[in-house]
Amino acid sequence: MRLIVKFKWLIAAIILMLTAILSVCSPNLTELANQKGQSQLPVDSMSERAKDILKSAGEDHQTISVVFKLDQSLRHEKLVKVIDQIKKIAGVKGITSPFDKETRDQLISKDQKTVLLPVMVEGSDQQVEKIADNIYKMVPDELTAYITGASLINRDFAHSSEEGLKKTEIITVFLIVGLLLVVFRSIVTPFIPMITVGFSYLISQSLLAILVEHIDFPISTFTQTFLVAILFGIGTDYCILLLTRFREELANGHDRIESTLIAYRTAGKTLFISGFAVLIGFFALGFAKFAVFQSAVGVAVGVGVLMLVLYTLLPLFMVTLGEKLFWPSKKVFSHGDNRLWSFLGKQSVARPFLFIIITAVMTVPFILTYDDQISFDSTSEISSSYKSVKGIKAIKEGIGEGKAFPVSIVIKGENKLTTADTIPFLGNLSQAIEKVEHVDSVMTITQPTGKKMDDLYIDHQLRAVSDGLEKTTKGLDDAQSGLTTVEEGLRKIIGQVASSATSHSGSSLADAAKALGKINRQLGIVSKQMAQTGNVSEAVPQLTVISGQLVKIQSSLQQVNQQFAGQQKQAGTLKNYLGQLAGGVKSAKAGLVKIADGMTKSRQILKEMSESKNLNDTGIFIPQQVMENKDFQKSIDHYSFSDGKGVQLSVGLDINPYSEQAITTINEIKKSVADEVIGTPLKNATIMYGGVTSQNADLKDISTTDLSRTMIIMVVGLFFVLSILFRSMMMPIYMLASLFVTYYTAVSITEFIFVQISGDDGISWAVPFFSFVILIALGIDYSIFLLDRFKEEIHLGISRGIVRSMSKMGSVIMTAAIILAGTFAAMMPSGVNTLMQVATVVIIGLLLYGLIILPILIPSVIISFGEGNWWPFSRKKE
Repeated sequence: MRLIVKFKWLIAAIILMLTAILSVCSPNLTELANQKGQSQLPVDSMSERAKDILKSAGEDHQTISVVFKLDQSLRHEKLVKVIDQIKKIAGVKGITSPFDKETRDQLISKDQKTVLLPVMVEGSDQQVEKIADNIYKMVPDELTAYITGASLINRDFAHSSEEGLKKTEIITVFLIVGLLLVVFRSIVTPFIPMITVGFSYLISQSLLAILVEHIDFPISTFTQTFLVAILFGIGTDYCILLLTRFREELANGHDRIESTLIAYRTAGKTLFISGFAVLIGFFALGFAKFAVFQSAVGVAVGVGVLMLVLYTLLPLFMVTLGEKLFWPSKKVFSHGDNRLWSFLGKQSVARPFLFIIITAVMTVPFILTYDDQISFDSTSEISSSYKSVKGIKAIKEGIGEGKAFPVSIVIKGENKLTTADTIPFLGNLSQAIEKVEHVDSVMTITQPTGKKMDDLYIDHQLRAVSDGLEKTTKGLDDAQSGLTTVEEGLRKIIGQVASSATSHSGSSLADAAKALGKINRQLGIVSKQMAQTGNVSEAVPQLTVISGQLVKIQSSLQQVNQQFAGQQKQAGTLKNYLGQLAGGVKSAKAGLVKIADGMTKSRQILKEMSESKNLNDTGIFIPQQVMENKDFQKSIDHYSFSDGKGVQLSVGLDINPYSEQAITTINEIKKSVADEVIGTPLKNATIMYGGVTSQNADLKDISTTDLSRTMIIMVVGLFFVLSILFRSMMMPIYMLASLFVTYYTAVSITEFIFVQISGDDGISWAVPFFSFVILIALGIDYSIFLLDRFKEEIHLGISRGIVRSMSKMGSVIMTAAIILAGTFAAMMPSGVNTLMQVATVVIIGLLLYGLIILPILIPSVIISFGEGNWWPFSRKKE
């Protein structure tokens, strides 16, 4: 430290020059946070793997929803014109028209006043935002439209965080300056921490930007806000600790240099321990899997820079200004003993058990009532004034937001999945998913509009065949009846012809009548067989023979008809009548041919059904003619990829896709799918789930796992370091235990405020993680402040030592806790729900710890353990 004091001006010049160079040369951290700071899940998460499968197949587009709110008088022609213009925008890959017969019910509300237009786009979130801006420009003034989608919600969240950061920076500076003016009653003192921490923040911000730009250092939209709050909070606390000790040594008669050296030798050691503990806390975040959680490691970079600046730049002000640093105040608060803490210390030492009970009464009820209600609704993170949120609200009111944010099931196999043998299993899979509660519809190849295609199901097909056979039997009966009429007509003609000279003609007519009688008997037999057995295989060849016989009869009648030409008037009348009978035979023959053809097709379908391998398993049969149908092929193309080796199912929900209930639903869908594919061609396929609900399900799993992992790593790291520094394992145990009590009490109160009072679905998913890390990392500082001073005063004995430590450190800790709480209070006007909730947990926790836990619980525990405080080591004797 003497070397630093000696070269203080050179060091100050280096810091100033380094700050200037980094500020000019480094990229903009805010812009990098917007570009790279989205909530990117780990690559092995299910929703990310679904994205990768589609991306590798060239299907990595996403869908945004344009929501039109219509007046009754508005004509759809205007919408059609807007839709045509949207199709021409760069980046738009396709549009699902709401006016098609198949999609109308899905995309237009029942009152016809809300129209949902799904637009497929490609590109980054920033590019999608530009596409949305271009769409807004094309919407006429008389038409109300909102555009929403996961990308747009992410962008609005980034904008909201950026605006919140600006507010936080300004409020933090004014708040800290104001508090320091009150605390130190000095015009000069408040600006020393501001300058010191300000340089730390500028350097840290620039270094982080360089790391993010060149080595993909993790960053999120939260990073800068936490960096501001924590650096200015603990930086001010550390400055208070050093300046208070500096002022104390000046009052003891030491000169500026000696007072600075003593302050750093005593309070500086405490500062080092505290800063090191904070570094461990935030460094532990590097072991998290989720990039958003990892991004808080940037705070560790800031703390490291802060420590360097505190040990290099702050001594310059102390040595240079001396007593003037506290001008115009002659005294400073921390020079005297803190009466409140002194009183509480004496009472805790005298009645330790009572004060432990009092602490339990104040905290345990909150801990026991904590429900761990978590919300994954990113739309609640930002103001309802954003258009993406207004779009969600419009969809919810008119159609249902589950249709705008469906669950995407991506299935990828080694072999082709779009064959007539495999597609039926998609139908079964869809039916199984539809049975899950809160599933509204499933769209895939077999039901492209969300409703199953009845023509594909065996029960419907068999009914159609049965109906056809009934019609065939009736047709045979009709043909038999018609031919009977023809036969009777021929016999009448034969009677008339017998008395005429055309005996040869009469003989021919008699033969035809005889043949018709035989045919009628054959038709009767066929009709009876069909009615009884439905045996198509036997009926078809019989009908073919009968048709051939009718051809001969028709030819015979036509010959006789020609023989009547030119004869008497009666013969002319017979000729006309005979022509009608010949026409009847011809019609009967044509009808039988059609019946035979229909029966042949039915026989072919029944044969294909009998040869189908999976008909019994699925109840679905897809004839070859259906596979070749253009509309069905269009459905296959729309819901398949990778040349048919991959297929998709789109599952619409009837609940908020961001809700906890939706996460439960998708977990049920996963179970249903896993059970349904057993023993099917899909059993070995890769099945992944995409969409916001799937992302939130992954988010829930990863956030829970990361919180548990980080808790363990952070606690073990702090325990190890504190055990070495205090030469005790017992002290770290109750230090950390007291912070756990503080955290769960604070988060329980926060849950009550935001859920029970404000009506939120739960506290944001990121709050438990960030608030735990911040509260433990910062709260440990105050216990270190107290117990490190206790080490100095232990020569007085345990009871007197802890009371004296509390008297000396009480004002420092209380002031530090209030200032740090104030810096987090500056996050409240940000408008970002997560930041407000984290701030609430930290504020409640710091005030609870600094004003209740430390002055009441810790002294009681120390007295209760006695010499056991240094277990398993022995206390170092002075």
